[in-house]
Amino acid sequence: MNPPPSDAVATHPAGPPSLPEVHRSVAVPNAGGFLRKLFAFMGPGYLVAVGYMDPGNWATALAGGSAFGYTLLAVALTSSLMAILLQALCARIGIATGRDLAQLCRERFPKVVSYPLWLLAEAAICATDLAELIGTAIALELLFGIPLLYGVMLTAFDAFLILWLQNKGVRWLEALIFGFIVLIFGCFAVQIVLSDPVWGDVLRGYIPSASIVTNQTQLYIAMGILGATVMPHNLYLHTAVVQSRAFDRGETGKREAIKFATLDSTIALAFALLINSAILITAAATFHTTGNTEVAEIQEAYQLMSPLLGGTLAATLFAVALLLCGLNSTVTATLAGQVVMEGFLRFRLPPVMRRLVTRLIAIVPAVIVTWYYGASGTAQLLILSQVILSMQLPFAVIPLMMFASDKSRLGVLAAPRWQVVLGWSCAAVILALNLKVLTDTIFGD
Repeated sequence: MNPPPSDAVATHPAGPPSLPEVHRSVAVPNAGGFLRKLFAFMGPGYLVAVGYMDPGNWATALAGGSAFGYTLLAVALTSSLMAILLQALCARIGIATGRDLAQLCRERFPKVVSYPLWLLAEAAICATDLAELIGTAIALELLFGIPLLYGVMLTAFDAFLILWLQNKGVRWLEALIFGFIVLIFGCFAVQIVLSDPVWGDVLRGYIPSASIVTNQTQLYIAMGILGATVMPHNLYLHTAVVQSRAFDRGETGKREAIKFATLDSTIALAFALLINSAILITAAATFHTTGNTEVAEIQEAYQLMSPLLGGTLAATLFAVALLLCGLNSTVTATLAGQVVMEGFLRFRLPPVMRRLVTRLIAIVPAVIVTWYYGASGTAQLLILSQVILSMQLPFAVIPLMMFASDKSRLGVLAAPRWQVVLGWSCAAVILALNLKVLTDTIFGD
């Protein structure tokens, strides 16, 4: 059978693709050098990468760095390598099938399976939004003195910013996200210089230590880092946004698209690893080495930075980076919500309406906890949101692995054996760790 022409849009009983407003909207040159083609494919990976540095990651990295120094850098590295593999598989199935993960779940599973998967995905997105809401509100309080309760309510209006950006086009969104990532990296680069870590100890921290498994507290925080790093909504999002490129739909064109999309996400997630590492390194060098080993709340970290580092610059940059992380993650959570709703239900809401509904759902528990318990309550809610994400993750990873390894449907574009073996191994590790988190949460130590 001859492949469809490069400008054809594949038809399917499930209906049009998710994010139709950006589908095949970015031209890919038929000729040109390696760098020119890579530039055309760069962007979706950065939309995904922001989920790996959202405010939920901050709590686990701060707790791990302050309590155990550089030891848990090995966990951050391992989690990021797992994420790189899983996102590469997302790019593969999105390009090979022309469908996103939500659509594939709807098409290939019975309703008794697909509807619970949809509800779990929506719960994960609301939990993600809850972490972003709290993180952004904390940043507004630290930078401008806006009380937490008012900051929580103010964040509902970012829906209008998202709507404006979407109307500009996917390249504008990608450029803004990339710019924010560069600024976040710059903020932490300055903080690392000011905190003056012992680089030999930093490098040794990337080597796994037996204490991560033997020390129960280390293991618990390590599982939190894993749960906060590999985000379920990113798996849905990536399978959709890679289809914004107008690549040739023949086998050769898809192979090339898979190669460049994988490079894009790998480079972007390497940046995310650097930023996550920087949070943990800053916490270790600033707090652990000075005996402040129980710093877990973002506000406490901010307040301690100025006296420990001898000035306000590091603390201000810390808060600016937190605000940028919250705003960045807001964009991708909106897009992921659209993908999940359209893919599972074939139901579309205007982006601004989708954003307001999701934010209102997240605002209710945030407002209640902030009203009654203040900052300490929001810290606990932030951790709870990561536990919810952690519990949902296997329900996205397992379908992803089923589709990526399905040679009967993907044919020659199915994932190679080494990726399948590693991917299922990651799924098994994630499932085992999350079962332990669930057991510990219910039954205690």
